[in-house]
Amino acid sequence: MDFLTQTSTLQWLLIIGSSLTFFILAPYAKDLATFFKAQHRGKAPNMMMLTGSLIISWIFAKSITNAANLGLEFGLVGGVAYAGYYLSFAVAGVIIYQLRTVGGYTSIHHFLTDKYGRKAVGLFSILISFRLFNEVWSNTMVIGTYFGDMGSTPYYTSIIVFTLMTLAYTLKGGLSSSIFTDVIQMVLFSVLLIIILGVIFTEPSTDISGMMSSGTWSMEMGLNLFFAAILQSFSYPFHDPVLTDRGFISSPIITRKSFFWAAILGAICIILFSVVGVYAQQEGMQGQAAVEVAKKLGVVLLLVINFIMITSASSTLDSTFSSFSKLLAVDLNLGQTVSFGRIMMVVVAILGTIPVFLNAEILSATTISGTMVIGLTPVFLLWKMKAPQISYFLSVICGLVFGMLLLFEWFPEDLIFTTGKYASLLWINVYGIFFSFTFFLLPAWIKKS
Repeated sequence: MDFLTQTSTLQWLLIIGSSLTFFILAPYAKDLATFFKAQHRGKAPNMMMLTGSLIISWIFAKSITNAANLGLEFGLVGGVAYAGYYLSFAVAGVIIYQLRTVGGYTSIHHFLTDKYGRKAVGLFSILISFRLFNEVWSNTMVIGTYFGDMGSTPYYTSIIVFTLMTLAYTLKGGLSSSIFTDVIQMVLFSVLLIIILGVIFTEPSTDISGMMSSGTWSMEMGLNLFFAAILQSFSYPFHDPVLTDRGFISSPIITRKSFFWAAILGAICIILFSVVGVYAQQEGMQGQAAVEVAKKLGVVLLLVINFIMITSASSTLDSTFSSFSKLLAVDLNLGQTVSFGRIMMVVVAILGTIPVFLNAEILSATTISGTMVIGLTPVFLLWKMKAPQISYFLSVICGLVFGMLLLFEWFPEDLIFTTGKYASLLWINVYGIFFSFTFFLLPAWIKKS
């Protein structure tokens, strides 16, 4: 009997049991403040709740899968490279704090509407809808790989059931459900990660010192991705409403502190999980790192890793449903009712599942969408500057163009000055950000001259 088939019953119990537990415990939202702002009896989330929610909502199933796979490919350098994206929290924490305390803005959409007009908000909303759309399929696909081979019946069935179960408890309470369950999911993630690392470090074949020094600190062996992640961190967080929605629900001071702690702790979590891939590299494994390690170390560890994937995927998925709902109902003011918000959750669940049947690539959900929004870099870093509306559109469209160059591999190789995997990603982002700043500033320069 196949290894995955042997444990399928227990895996199904994990999905159904955890989702039912979250459904029972999640608060029921009757009003807009509870459903869209996570207020409970008039109180906003405290720093511990907000920090935990930020971390676990960004430790996606696809993130820890990518971290493990990068550890397999590049050693510990791969984990560090991927952790570079967590600079996004610190950047967002500083900018959102300034937008709220200096600018007096109550949301990203409020800022963009005031500064650049409704057409700018429309374009921005398309970008973040694309992001939220990606988050659904890219995380549920990871769950499917623990139930069967891609394209198999167990693979598709597990994805559909998992999506529906997560949707159920999110419909109950909206953002309140999301943040409440995030705290539970963060605790579970921490405990399960400790168990996984404990098993790996106590394996007789494990070379701990070799793990800590694994990989080569060179551009072709992971640093291309690291520097690309750092560059994208100055725009990436602002097209993720899962992150930015949490920037406006607690006080500015608590928010800034929570974002800083999330940057540090989130990066540490990602690096630690990449150790799974480093162990797989030491053992000469190939394929999906976390799955292969679980197969070697037994059924119990497979279930633990499976559970950690369920925990991280459900935390991201429920946040995605909540953010998409808020985007259409509140930010775009299409229907500010709880009922409309719930309908929008169902819509994104359905639309976001379609790519599962098209065998999309999960890492591309991060790298390509991150490149397409690099045009937001000057918009937010220079938010105090008096720039005309055309500056916004020139910069954002410039980023989209460079994202398309990456997607279709149209960028000239002569302009890429490093070698190895992710070299094109790095240099497209370098040029893209340079030209985004140029186009953003150009109208103001012309006006002055």
